[in-house]
Amino acid sequence: ESGSTPQTAAPTEALPATPTPPALYFTEEFDAPSPYWEFLQAGGATDLTPSIENGSLRIDTSSPDTWFVGVHTAHSYANVFVRAKATISPSGSVGLICRYSTDGWYEFNAAADGTYSVLLGQWLSPRVAKYIPIINDKGKQLTVNTANEIGLFCEDNFLHLYVNDTLIRRVDITNYGLIEGSIGITVSSFAEVPMSAIFEFVSVSE
Repeated sequence: ESGSTPQTAAPTEALPATPTPPALYFTEEFDAPSPYWEFLQAGGATDLTPSIENGSLRIDTSSPDTWFVGVHTAHSYANVFVRAKATISPSGSVGLICRYSTDGWYEFNAAADGTYSVLLGQWLSPRVAKYIPIINDKGKQLTVNTANEIGLFCEDNFLHLYVNDTLIRRVDITNYGLIEGSIGITVSSFAEVPMSAIFEFVSVSE
């Protein structure tokens, strides 16, 4: 008899599993659901439900004029390079987000018709967003109804827009004032529905 009190371990099953956040720079392959994606919707008569299928994130909508935002909440960045491989069918747009916070966010959208835009987004209330156009243009390299890689490099007072590793535009954002925030993705439906968007990966780097 040593007289020492036996050590009792806390029952591990009583503790919720806390997922390990991804590293500051990472690639999301959509092999399994992640607790760090937060999905928000603006407009549209039908609620969208993203799903993970065959190692991709799939977002379907049957209602026109629907804006869908996915924010990765694990980290906040000032300067960051976000890339994604994405397709849309038959029409609509997919995009990337940087510096997402309560103040707003920057959004680079590439549409199936070859047009692209940079917007400043801000939530006015749940499901109601205001979008201020920064640029709107047409790009020769854009055909996102086939698998394309789009990229958004947020660096100081500029946004650098990429399609398939080619820089297509530098956009001065000095006057818009967003400093830091989360990264994310966007999907928008136009008049032609139903619409499907598929993201094969999202990568975050310096």
